[in-house]
Amino acid sequence: MSPASNAWKLPLALLAGLLAGGVLGWLLGNHATAGVAAVAVAEIVLLLTHLRHIAKPMMSSRSPEPYVDPDQPRHDRFMMRSRRLAANLHDLRRAAGSLPDAIVLLDQEQHVRWFNHAAESLLGLRRPQDRGVVLKDKLHNSELAGWLQETSPEPLNDVSAPGQPSRHINVTMLPFGQRQRLLLARDISHMSRLEQIRRDFVANVSHELRTPLTVIHGYLELLDPEDVPHLAPVLNEMRAQSKRMGQIVEDLLTLSRLETQDHVSEERVPMAPLLATLRKEAEALSQGRHSISLESSAELDLLGSPKDLHSALSNLVSNAVRYTPTGGRITIRWERTADGANYSVSDTGYGIPADHLSRLTERFYRVSSSRSRDSGGTGLGLSIVKHVLGLHQARLDIRSTPGQGSTFTCCFGRERLLAPEVHETKTLESH
Repeated sequence: MSPASNAWKLPLALLAGLLAGGVLGWLLGNHATAGVAAVAVAEIVLLLTHLRHIAKPMMSSRSPEPYVDPDQPRHDRFMMRSRRLAANLHDLRRAAGSLPDAIVLLDQEQHVRWFNHAAESLLGLRRPQDRGVVLKDKLHNSELAGWLQETSPEPLNDVSAPGQPSRHINVTMLPFGQRQRLLLARDISHMSRLEQIRRDFVANVSHELRTPLTVIHGYLELLDPEDVPHLAPVLNEMRAQSKRMGQIVEDLLTLSRLETQDHVSEERVPMAPLLATLRKEAEALSQGRHSISLESSAELDLLGSPKDLHSALSNLVSNAVRYTPTGGRITIRWERTADGANYSVSDTGYGIPADHLSRLTERFYRVSSSRSRDSGGTGLGLSIVKHVLGLHQARLDIRSTPGQGSTFTCCFGRERLLAPEVHETKTLESH
């Protein structure tokens, strides 16, 4: 094969690597630029290593006559390859430097080894003075400071950019090379604005729909099906659907309110009476069709919003009643764990296939549309539960086996637990 054809092998291989990195990044999380950036930095390191290995024999030669005629072709080949590698390295550095995502190469002590131009605008880094600084010290006044101190930090979503607080970024830390790490920061300001527009739209539309739906439902209540027997099925269906639409509007307004909150009221939520209320609500909704039991072994109360917690915990109970066939069992549990306390609702219902579990908390997501319509669900309940638990630093765990039933568990940390209040009664002695 001619030298000219060999000369194209390396650039083609580098370009193929960049394309593969973009495809892999897109498949793993729709972050094609992050994949390209990671591959570009890796190729830069490999080119430098390869160049050092080629130069080492030439630099270590002890021949007193390094430029004799027999060695001239070898020297020319080395110089050509060196120039080609240097050109490829220069192109890769320019490509990585021009990416819109911020890229910072860190050593094991978080010293900054290299960063691109986007890191200057998004993270506030400056060259050359910030090369070699400890990144967590440089960003100590930002929201990233605590995140950088973690040993294996999870991706951080929607935080203010240290370099431009008006912009929002997603930050990811990836292992790289030998005990090095690569920090990637992506500007999501545009997506944040679109998300805010969506929230405002949903809230405004829901609010405007509330009044006409109330009027329609009120007039339907005035019409007695017994007065017009031939329209009785139509009127009953209209009443049911208007009531369901009203519930959807109320759930949308609740969800919009929760999405705009960043904290909840810090009140004592007595669990004993709340659990008793939840059981009564389940029995009223079941109307004797299910066996409902309550198991409470944790003598603990919760710290948070009584209204929101009741809404979330009641939603899990009503879902269990709706999706459990007649004759099934439903168990409500409140128990202490090593990390805090768990509230769970178990049923012997239809169960949920594993591929649906990760999407259950999405708005309007349904495992079975026909079954959800028949049960009267709005498709927003689990999304509300997720947001309420997030505001209480808790999480929702879902376990289900098709045909055997499901268990929905709310896991609360120790910081949200309170010892029950002790009401002392004083006895007055008469003299």
